[in-house]
Amino acid sequence: MTIEQIRRLYNAQPFQPFLIHLADGRDVPVLHQEFMAFLGAGRTIIVTQPDESFQIIDLLLVTALEVRPELVNGKKNGMKKKKS
Repeated sequence: MTIEQIRRLYNAQPFQPFLIHLADGRDVPVLHQEFMAFLGAGRTIIVTQPDESFQIIDLLLVTALEVRPELVNGKKNGMKKKKS
């Protein structure tokens, strides 16, 4: 995944919530622009959640991005846990 692909969703007007799918099977929701920050040269991002938890994500581990408007209003606001 490239930083440009994530920035496109991050900067979309109007913003639409999206999921970041990771190589280990987790999904990280980005509920609003204010819940995501880009670090350094852009290879790493931080995504926070309403409960103040956060994930530090290396973009090399991102497998897909999925726009999910229903994530708004807390209909889904958490990570899917890795299946054992």
